[in-house]
Amino acid sequence: MMHQNPIFRNAVTSLFILAFLIPAYSQQTEKKEPEKEKITSLLSLLEIVPSEESIDYVQNKTQFQLHTLLTEQRHPETWNLSEVVREDCTAGLEMLFKVDQDIVDKLDQLSQNPNTLETAVEAVKTAILSGNKIYIYGCGATGRLAKQMESTFWRPFWQKTKNQNRIWERLKNHLKDDIEERLIGEMTGGDRALISSLEGFEDLQLIGELQLKEHKVKKGDVVICVTEGGETSSVIGTILSALDQWKQSSGYMPEKSKNKLFFIYNNPDDRLMPFTRSRKVLTEKGITKINLTTGPQAISGSTRMQATTIETFVIGHIIQTAIDRSLREFLSKKEMSKLGFEEKTELKTRLREFENILKQVKRATAEIAKLTQMESKTYESGHFSTYFACDGLITVFIDSTERSPTFRLYPLDTVNQKERRSWIQVWTAAPGLEKAWNAFLQRPFHGLSYDFYHDPFQNEIKDPFLRKAALESLKNAGNDQKQLYDFSFSPSNTERRGPQEGDLGVLVAVSPEEKLLEDKNSPFCRFISLFKKNKSNTAVLSVTNKTEKKTARVISGIPDFEPGHKDAAVTISVDNKNDPLNISQHTALKITLNAHSTAVMARLGKVVGNTMTNVSPSNLKLIGRATYLIQSHVNDALSSPGWVEKYGIFRPISYGEANAVLFESIKFLKSGQVRSGQTAEVSLSIIRILESIRQNKGISQKQAFKLVQEKGLLQYLSNAKSPNK
Repeated sequence: MMHQNPIFRNAVTSLFILAFLIPAYSQQTEKKEPEKEKITSLLSLLEIVPSEESIDYVQNKTQFQLHTLLTEQRHPETWNLSEVVREDCTAGLEMLFKVDQDIVDKLDQLSQNPNTLETAVEAVKTAILSGNKIYIYGCGATGRLAKQMESTFWRPFWQKTKNQNRIWERLKNHLKDDIEERLIGEMTGGDRALISSLEGFEDLQLIGELQLKEHKVKKGDVVICVTEGGETSSVIGTILSALDQWKQSSGYMPEKSKNKLFFIYNNPDDRLMPFTRSRKVLTEKGITKINLTTGPQAISGSTRMQATTIETFVIGHIIQTAIDRSLREFLSKKEMSKLGFEEKTELKTRLREFENILKQVKRATAEIAKLTQMESKTYESGHFSTYFACDGLITVFIDSTERSPTFRLYPLDTVNQKERRSWIQVWTAAPGLEKAWNAFLQRPFHGLSYDFYHDPFQNEIKDPFLRKAALESLKNAGNDQKQLYDFSFSPSNTERRGPQEGDLGVLVAVSPEEKLLEDKNSPFCRFISLFKKNKSNTAVLSVTNKTEKKTARVISGIPDFEPGHKDAAVTISVDNKNDPLNISQHTALKITLNAHSTAVMARLGKVVGNTMTNVSPSNLKLIGRATYLIQSHVNDALSSPGWVEKYGIFRPISYGEANAVLFESIKFLKSGQVRSGQTAEVSLSIIRILESIRQNKGISQKQAFKLVQEKGLLQYLSNAKSPNK
């Protein structure tokens, strides 16, 4: 709360600035002040006394201020993406796909020296044959990756294998009967976190330790921890806890644990070494480190893009190669062929297949652009989209849920939500909520046990802000959460959330689902018919091993579907021969959806240049990212020739000042004083700062909010930098 004594208030503000706010861009030369006197203290201008939480963040949370990481930098290929994609959607998509070439280059390096990856392959193979667990753990995007390894790749493969009776009869003497349960894909916060992040969890090493214990992962099991940035606390807590299990045994030797424990990340080591928690892992001899750095992301900091794509591809092929080598010890070539392993393929060869996958996706750029334009127009006109998928469900679901924190959108609607708020929903061919979750996960829903986590959270989390956030999130992480989300293509769901005129229905098919497109009674065709009946727009996205021409003929046969006219049809031909886990097609689908959804949001003004200005600051890392975005965009505008000529000079704002304003914006949007909707704290903060400096008087939160609603950040910044146009 603002102190009423202005002398005290200004003194506190000045002390705060002098004590620890380091001005940005200190290398700038001194410039003569304009004749008109300007207020030079931003926080005095805005009449802000930094909150306790902001002071704590700037002073004590430096280990979460990660703007020096390579993944947080701006990629030169997409520098002006927001401008290009609005003018030429195809050109914008081409820019995004060009960044994926960085993955090709990195995989080429790895294929030339695959020894570290081979260590992981042998570890997984040994676990398969010995009956040990394989525990893959991540957070956020990498947590969803871990779930995909289990539910899209591992479980379906073993279920299909068991259906091959003769083959399974030979295998069951060598493999545990519960083989499909042996790989556990877990994420920070459990299955509920698939929907949206749970505030406070990611920042705790403790939760990684506790989830490891809850799953009864022991010494000798394979633990693969995945973090895009290389600094995620919960993931680091997991790998260090797994290492402690080895260190606590007598006669510990690092070379033995190193063959079971893996840490996979996407930033150069030298960028990570300043962070204590990262350094502790990187300097540990008992952990194998797998660095998959590709460089900056297509959208700065958006590691759901290239970082998670390469991780998905590499980890998927580590698992697939390990399965291949394990089964060849017991099965003939003919039997292996029946399971989809038509020939023995080395890991380094599989890594080089990514280049062709990307090539095939890029061939469909023009068709993807039509879908992108359709979906962005859907939201612009106040309507909604529904995606329908079966085999591609998790890949589609991951993209839809990751839009929320990346672009500050409403998370998926609950069944209790009377009217739709989330722009997107996902359905699958299941008759009800329970079976939809089972189709999704290939197993029952698993939440966090309140009793198991509560006391450790209460007693072992020393930071009061983190403890409060974690305990609050724990209430929303249990098994009861599954009842809140219904992904079924059922009468009750279609009645409650069915399409309206002007909505968009997107059908996603992955081989061998092309056959369902020819069956008018299949759920796929019924989905399209439902949307057509309700005068909604429709699109089909097919990732197939068939030729583009053959698939086009099949799609054109869907009743009332008009590809090339009203409807969008995207066909990506990717061969899945010798790929029984279907990693290539899911990778193609991920690349496509990453670029498509990013382009949609950029066309809607939720990206400035190639920066994530609508990020939701829901954890310490994202608060740091949001702070840096505010500082960067404000100082960029203040230093632009148009601004200086029109409004004069104002010193660059500091990181701490930006953070203080950010926390004020977070508090305001949570207060309920306005219907904030999907308004981003970053946009509100930037506009409030610049408009106050422009007018040489502090404007209120409500005034800034009105400007955000009327103009949007993209237009405001354009006008600010060129005010005389």
